[in-house]
Amino acid sequence: RTLLSASSVGLSATFLSTQVFNANTAELICHHQVPVNQRFPKEGWVEEDPREILESVHECVERTCEKLQQLNVDVSNIKAVGVTNQRETTVVWDKETGEPLYNAIVWLDLRTQSTVERLISKTPGRNKNHFKNQTGLPISTYFSAVKLRWMLDNVDEVRRAVLAGRALFGTVDSWIIWCLTGGKDGGVHCTDVSNASRTMLFNIHTMEWDSELCRYFDVPMEILPDIRSSSEIYGYMKCGSLAGVPISGCLGDQSAALVGQTCLQEGQAKNTYGTGCFLLRNTGTKPVMSDHGLLTTVAYKLGKDAPACYALEGSVAIAGAMVQWLKDNMGIVKSSSEIESLAAAAGTSYGCYFVPAFSGLYAPYWEPSARGIICGLTQFTNKSHLAFAALEAVCFQTREIVDAMNQDSGVPLMQMQVDGGMTSNRLLMQLQADILCMPVVRPLMSETTSLGAAMAAGAAKGVDVWNLSPDHVVPVTSEKFQPQINPEESEFRYARWKKAVQRAMNWETSEPSSPEKLRKKKK
Repeated sequence: RTLLSASSVGLSATFLSTQVFNANTAELICHHQVPVNQRFPKEGWVEEDPREILESVHECVERTCEKLQQLNVDVSNIKAVGVTNQRETTVVWDKETGEPLYNAIVWLDLRTQSTVERLISKTPGRNKNHFKNQTGLPISTYFSAVKLRWMLDNVDEVRRAVLAGRALFGTVDSWIIWCLTGGKDGGVHCTDVSNASRTMLFNIHTMEWDSELCRYFDVPMEILPDIRSSSEIYGYMKCGSLAGVPISGCLGDQSAALVGQTCLQEGQAKNTYGTGCFLLRNTGTKPVMSDHGLLTTVAYKLGKDAPACYALEGSVAIAGAMVQWLKDNMGIVKSSSEIESLAAAAGTSYGCYFVPAFSGLYAPYWEPSARGIICGLTQFTNKSHLAFAALEAVCFQTREIVDAMNQDSGVPLMQMQVDGGMTSNRLLMQLQADILCMPVVRPLMSETTSLGAAMAAGAAKGVDVWNLSPDHVVPVTSEKFQPQINPEESEFRYARWKKAVQRAMNWETSEPSSPEKLRKKKK
């Protein structure tokens, strides 16, 4: 018995991939991935083409099925498809033509800063946490409702389609499921609770779209997808090698990683190192509100009749994206994998600290006006020190959200379970153990996000090939990194990092002065 977990849209780099897992052993049988291009039309803007995403899904599915046949595995053994995706990335499309009305606005896009400021100004006391009790979230550029509001305000095609009753909205999972189940010819327009909880339009207590929130953001409820559990049959593949196979699992990427790491008990936590960094701690069936800058989110709901489980989340915008920046923008390394050997050559940052606030700072600060800085430079500083400082920055940001999580929960984490593309960097994992002063546990099978989607798909009623009860969950084989420096050294470096973060604060306004704007002013 095998399961296909389809459409895992980019983590450490922007890839779309499919993986096939054995439902008895959780073994990865085969996979295929293709890059998905990101577009940067203006400073702070990040987009993806929904058509390209869909084409990549079809290509990955077909190439994966070809690989299965080469392994003498009958494609008919695939019993279910699961979808996992970047959660807040926002798509609006025309239900009559099946075409996107605008590029997908990616989760870390910053164009909505002025929209956020306008929305906050409407709240009593200009409070960005005004809706936190309903949503678990602050009003931020991060979440889908703000991106949708921007489209409604600025994209004529979107506004006209909404007024004409032709528009559908969703995160990437909704777009993929709608297309795979028929698109304009009867496609299923739905999302799961983990993705819905990242829109700012969803009430995490009632588990429904919230009419007050929709009025506040001025979003018509009829364009929203149906809300479903994370594990049930939503519809069936309509074409290709998997035609007729049920799509029965749907989880936002970080929730999928939590399930794939088998963090299904209250108190368990994982940290995913991808484009950004995302630490989730399972809080069980009751939402825990943070007093220290964390998000309260719906982790999963594994079945129609199953209870929803919640998580505290610390979100860091820039982790792997910083290595990509060192490669693409600065030319310091030729490939992302070189960062480890370059940093190891120095073995220290030599007092250099790198705060990668390219998209402002997320948890625990939620400060959109922050910008990236490198400080502590001397004439002795070289590119190896910068590489080491970049890796340390990922670890320091994780330390900040671990501290916040420990304060909110009152029960300190004793070890950190990790996954994601950056965890292949052994130096990073050792630095993380040193800076956290606790063991870091890395699974030998890195595709835990896709595994989580496959588990949800296989466990769905009507599929029933994966048992998620604690007695049946397959333990993950892991490697453990132990701290190797004394706590005093760790605390000293962490204190210097905190000092650097303060230097990065309050740097930018909502309307950056581009060279074009300055030229216009001179005229």
